Amino acid sequence: MSSPDTSVSPRIILLLRELARALLPTLLINLMCALAVTYLLRIGDGFYENLQISMCIGLLAMLLINGARLLIWGDDEPNKLGFAVMLAVLAPLAVLLGRVLATLLLGQPVVSLVPEHSDNIIAVMVLTFLVCFGATVFFWNRQKMATLQAHASEVEKHAVLAQLQTLQAQIEPHMLFNTLATLQSLISTDPLQAELMLNQLVQYLRTTLSASRADSCSLQQEFDLIKAYLGLMSLRMGLRLSYTLQLPSHLGRLRLAPMLLQPLVENAIKHGLEPKVDGGNCTVRAAVHNDMLVLSVLDTGVGLPTSVSLNQPPAQKEPVIGMHFGLDNIRERLSTLYGPLAELIITHNVPAGAMAQITIPLKSLKSAHRSGKAGRSPAL
Repeated sequence: MSSPDTSVSPRIILLLRELARALLPTLLINLMCALAVTYLLRIGDGFYENLQISMCIGLLAMLLINGARLLIWGDDEPNKLGFAVMLAVLAPLAVLLGRVLATLLLGQPVVSLVPEHSDNIIAVMVLTFLVCFGATVFFWNRQKMATLQAHASEVEKHAVLAQLQTLQAQIEPHMLFNTLATLQSLISTDPLQAELMLNQLVQYLRTTLSASRADSCSLQQEFDLIKAYLGLMSLRMGLRLSYTLQLPSHLGRLRLAPMLLQPLVENAIKHGLEPKVDGGNCTVRAAVHNDMLVLSVLDTGVGLPTSVSLNQPPAQKEPVIGMHFGLDNIRERLSTLYGPLAELIITHNVPAGAMAQITIPLKSLKSAHRSGKAGRSPAL
C-alpha cells in the first residue's frame, strides 16, 4: 500500500512566503489606519481600541487577499479585472470579520458591531478598500521590480557565457592545429609516438566535449580534464614538461562551473613553460582555507611580464585574444557565478615562474550549483 503524500503544497509555501514578506509593512499600514480613523475620521472610543480593530482588519485582509490571489492565480500575474472584483468583495468581508474578531478580543458583545452612525461603517469600508488597493499596487510593483532584476541578472550571465563561447571558438582551434601539426611530423618519423599522441588527443577531446556540455562538473572531473591536457602537452614537449596534480579526495565531489582551471593551465604552458628552453614543472592543486576553495596553478617557467599588470583590466578598448583577455573573462565569469568575493590573482612563483590562484567562497559555490544558478558554462 502506498504511503500518503505528506508534501507541502507549493501554493501554501508561496502563501507563507508572501505573508512573511508582507507582515511588517502591513503592521505599519494598520498603525497609520488606526491613527487616521481616530484623529481624522473620529470614529470609535479611542486609539487603543481602533488599533486593535485596525490590526484585526488589516491582517485578515492581507490573509484573505493573498490567499485568494495565490489560490486562483498562483505565482502568475493576476487578471486585473478579476483582481479588482476580488478586492471589492474581500475588503468589506475583511472589515466585518475583523470587527467581529476585535470585539471578541476586547470582550465586547458582537451587537456593538453596528455603529451609531451608518456612515461610519461605510467610511471604514472605503478606507479599507483604498488601503488594500494601495498596498496591493505597492507589493505588485515590488514583485515586478524583483522579477526584472532577476531577469537582468540572467541576461548578464548569458551575455558572459556567450562571450566565453566565442572566446573558446577562437582559442581551441589554435591548440588543435599545433597538435595536429606535431602529429603530422611524427607519423613519418615516429609512428608509435604519433599513435600515442593521437590516443591522448582523442581522450582529451572526449573529456572536453563532456565538460563543455555540462551545467556543472565535479572538481575530480575538472582535474581529469587537466590531466588529459597535460598528458597531451607532455607528449609534445617531452622531457621539458613535468606536472603534478594535488586533489584531496574529500574535495573531489565539490561541484563548480566546468573548465575554470584549464585556461590557467594553458597559460602556464603557453606563456611560461614552452618559451623556456629547458621547460619546467606545472603543479595544479586544490585546498580549502577559511571556508574558501583555493585552486592554484603554479609553473616554473619564464615568469610574469614586468610591463603589464595581470591583475588589472587592460588599457586598450578592444582586447586581443591572449593571456590578458582570458584572465579578464575568468574574472567576469567568477563574479557573475559566485559573487564579488570570488577572485583570480596572478602573482610570482618562488623561486621562478608564475602562480594563478582562484578563490571561491564555499557557501557561494554550493548555493550556485544547488540551485542551478551556474548554468551552462562553456570552456574558455
